[in-house]
Amino acid sequence: MDFAFDARTEELRARLLAFMDAYVYPAEAVAEEQRAALASPWDTPAVVEELKAEARGQGLWNLFLPDAEYGAGLTNLQYAPLAEITGRSPQLAPTALNCAAPDTGNMEVLAQFGDARQKKQWLEPLLAGEIRSAFAMTEPDVASSDATNITTRIERDGDEYVVTGRKWYISGAMNPDCRIFIVMGKTDPGGTDIRRQQSMVLVPRDTPGVTVRRAMRVFGYEDHGHGGHAEVVFDHARVPVSNLIGAEGGGFAIAQARLGPGRIHHCMRLIGMAERAIELMCRRAVSRSAFGQALARQGVVHNWIADARVTVEQLRLLVLKTAWLMDTVGNKGAHTEIQAIKIATPRAVVGIIDRAIQLHGAGGVSQDFPLAELYAAARTLMIADGPDEVHQRSLARQELKKYAS
Repeated sequence: MDFAFDARTEELRARLLAFMDAYVYPAEAVAEEQRAALASPWDTPAVVEELKAEARGQGLWNLFLPDAEYGAGLTNLQYAPLAEITGRSPQLAPTALNCAAPDTGNMEVLAQFGDARQKKQWLEPLLAGEIRSAFAMTEPDVASSDATNITTRIERDGDEYVVTGRKWYISGAMNPDCRIFIVMGKTDPGGTDIRRQQSMVLVPRDTPGVTVRRAMRVFGYEDHGHGGHAEVVFDHARVPVSNLIGAEGGGFAIAQARLGPGRIHHCMRLIGMAERAIELMCRRAVSRSAFGQALARQGVVHNWIADARVTVEQLRLLVLKTAWLMDTVGNKGAHTEIQAIKIATPRAVVGIIDRAIQLHGAGGVSQDFPLAELYAAARTLMIADGPDEVHQRSLARQELKKYAS
């Protein structure tokens, strides 16, 4: 693996860093002010649309999608350092670049598994940033860390599928621009292969029987960057059979394909969040004094900053190695590393942000600094995309296979 970024990555990094300095960071406070004046907390502040227009004009658009027909055609290794930069402002930057979850994963699913009609109807407006989407898998009544537990039914009735179930923490569903759900449910609950029981189907938001019941908060925060999280009820919602993505029984495999690149994106954005926390920690340390000397001269602060720097450098190398492996040997060949970054990155970044909060005192948990919101986002990612313990279990099994008699 060559540790140097190639010329295209360096050029995009330079443009994106300039975009962050000139547009994104100044827009953070503006977005909060505008959101407070909106009729609904889920309406999009005007400054976000301005950022999207500027990013598109600068060619910083759909950078996440490796398919050159639809996106920038970047490899995982090329996109990873760009995702890190957007992580420094997770509520604004990914959305500004049309690189925000869950739309990224949904666009990848449609690009890879959707048919021509599905791409025309849903992928194209998503790529254009005209609509948003949601991915409906997690359920409140079962342990959704095991996808085979899903109880939502997708039953065929002639030329239609009937979708019945209750989902929650459905990211993006509160956004008024959310027009389409990708719903995971069971088409064959009695099937002998538990990984062939699930399917994915496209359900438009305005389908009769679909109710967005309430917003779900994260540590008390409304997650505007993802378009909010919602509890959604599907009460015998009917959609055409042609809304099936791929084949019946293919939902589990599609979900696994969807999560591979997403974990690179999440982990690199987490590293960007850690870098923002380190920056804030250092600025605070040189500007405040306690017990007769600057915080920057306190030994414990030295330890926090040094440990944070070492940790970030380690994490970045591991995530970049994983991206490189995914590009060269595929997701299956990078299985161990994908599991490893999902375990290591959110856990470590939570610790870094926690130290930065401690250094800021009361300010660290206030709305005057982004640290509390960063902490909530990082801690949530220890659960999202599969709890860390699920990945530990999978990784350990792979390791143990090497020693099985």
